[in-house]
Amino acid sequence: MSKIIEGLLYSESHEWVKVEGNIAVIGVSDFAQAEMGDITYVDLPDEGDEFEKGEDFGALESVKASSELYTPVSGKVVEVNTALEDAPELINEDAFENWIIKVEMSDESELEDLMDAKAYEAVAK
Repeated sequence: MSKIIEGLLYSESHEWVKVEGNIAVIGVSDFAQAEMGDITYVDLPDEGDEFEKGEDFGALESVKASSELYTPVSGKVVEVNTALEDAPELINEDAFENWIIKVEMSDESELEDLMDAKAYEAVAK
């Protein structure tokens, strides 16, 4: 069973969001990393890039699949987890500790469209 953390928000495309003021810390769920297998590459955006909710901001590649990453909220990338460039397997080790990007949200009301942990449990099967 995949780990799902209370207090985070989740998208149907298996990204998680931790809200810190007007910053959305975004990563992929434990379910997503388990489905992908050993992650070998993370395609990251640049700091300063802006995305609308639902746009792809990068990708994960593993030995068995490639998967786009979709931003669950609109905003500007203010930080990228550059440690993933040299060690993409960190996501496999702990998908919640190893976030991918931090976004300054332009519309916090978009958070209302995301699922809480209980609702996400039904999706992550």
